[in-house]
Amino acid sequence: MFLKKLEIHNGNELVREIPFHKGINLIVDETKPENKTDSGNSVGKTTVLRLIDFCLDGDGKNIYYDPEFKNTNKKIEEFLKGNNIIVTLTLTEDIENDDSEVIVIRRNFLAYKKKIQEINGEKYPNDSFGTKLKELIFRSEEEKPKLRQLVSKNIRDEKNKLVNTLKVLNPYTTDAEYEVLFLFWFGVDVDTRKDKLVRDKNLEIKLQARLKKESTLSQINQSLIIINREIDERLKKKDTFNLNEKYEEDLSTLNATKNSINKLSGTIGRLELRRELIIESKVDLEKDFANIDINQIKRMYEKAKSFLPSLQKTFEETLNFHNEMVQQKIKFITEELPQIERDINDNKRQLSTFLTQEKTLSKKLKKTGAIEDLQLIMDELNSFYERKGNFEEQKRLWESSNDNLNTINEDLDKINRNIYSKDELIQNKITEFNQYFSEISSRLDGLHSLLSADNSDGVYKLSIANIEGNPGTGSKKSQMASFDLAYIKFADATGIPCLHFILQDQIENVHSNQITNLLTEIVNDVNCQYVLPVLRDKLPKDIDVSQYEVISLSQDNKLFKVV
Repeated sequence: MFLKKLEIHNGNELVREIPFHKGINLIVDETKPENKTDSGNSVGKTTVLRLIDFCLDGDGKNIYYDPEFKNTNKKIEEFLKGNNIIVTLTLTEDIENDDSEVIVIRRNFLAYKKKIQEINGEKYPNDSFGTKLKELIFRSEEEKPKLRQLVSKNIRDEKNKLVNTLKVLNPYTTDAEYEVLFLFWFGVDVDTRKDKLVRDKNLEIKLQARLKKESTLSQINQSLIIINREIDERLKKKDTFNLNEKYEEDLSTLNATKNSINKLSGTIGRLELRRELIIESKVDLEKDFANIDINQIKRMYEKAKSFLPSLQKTFEETLNFHNEMVQQKIKFITEELPQIERDINDNKRQLSTFLTQEKTLSKKLKKTGAIEDLQLIMDELNSFYERKGNFEEQKRLWESSNDNLNTINEDLDKINRNIYSKDELIQNKITEFNQYFSEISSRLDGLHSLLSADNSDGVYKLSIANIEGNPGTGSKKSQMASFDLAYIKFADATGIPCLHFILQDQIENVHSNQITNLLTEIVNDVNCQYVLPVLRDKLPKDIDVSQYEVISLSQDNKLFKVV
């Protein structure tokens, strides 16, 4: 799929229409350096990328909120939410054929009944919007990878995707989840349950570590043998007493109530344990927040910059980026806490009801006139039944966890064997990809880059190496460009559906010779669109910008035309 056009409407009024063409598409910022009071992002050139991302099931928050510095552009937020701003993205199967199949996506920033979220004129709720787009674009109905994962490497507009060629997802993404994505890239079908199984296995291991602090399964079994023997002895003694039918009935109800209390207590314990594990993980992550004397480190950075003039990032930027990544991890692992809290409260309400019932029955039995010796036996029986219930609940937890682990391990072994049986296919796919990757990277910056796929600990991991050594900052951007362009050539050659556009921010870090090479030669050899937001002042002087430009922005002509 190619980009055909992006439209921005304020109700029925057209604010912007940006047509795209094959090859290089430049979003040009005309701001002059001497007039700049900020980083040059205020005119909206990067926002174009983020509007496209929004149409591809993004949440759109990054259009007005900077996650690195935690700043909100209130003016833009109010403009988007205070008006009916509709973003329409048209994708086409063939950019050079006007009759080619198209996908028209319409979204706005409003909620509830005023919300617009359409594909080809049909409304879709949140839970099926991305699924439908994935089906149309990638011809896949599998649950994973998600659409958002698949488009990540094509829209390089945020920090992690600007510094990582391969690891383009949330920093908390597991290796198993990356494996599914990587193999999907190369047309290798795998069981998509693996990531969930790995997460479930880790949770069971944590649960058993907690259970061991109280007792092992063997200790529980031995304790139950003794308790059952004690109960049998007291039941025999009880049978020597002549009891009325009502007493037996109330006693049976009391024991059933105690059993319910034990089960609910166990359930609450499991939920509280899960909550505690999540909170512990949250606390551990919060310790990763960097709290450092910024002024002192800033002086060190300034000193370092005198020796390394090419140092790109300030310490504050690095620190804020680190803290934002930690915050994303915390948000990811704590998302189920509200439901756990609700379950705990529901179970506690039920427990309270049974505790009241137990108290009432116990008083009633004591008033039945049973002789003192019988009452003593009954008190002992109740105590043993309570202990038995606790041990049986622990035993149930242990056995359930062991069964779960055995099932999980069996499923994982089966999945891993199936994946590993495709090793030859995977390696052949990588070899074919490297033909394009090495050739393009060599042409772009003189470095032969190559991709490798290694099965480590039962999980396939991809890595990139340069035969000539590690790349610098500019070469890292070149490596990303080489990878993304090579992938499109590989996908076309092997018949794998893909996005034929690459959105790349901060291309200014690439050397001017490489930019010229990219703009005038390499992209032309790939069936794609390369969309770049750039400062005109940063482009090589010998480039004819007019033939590539799709929109020109400035302080007097901002994207949303909002002053």
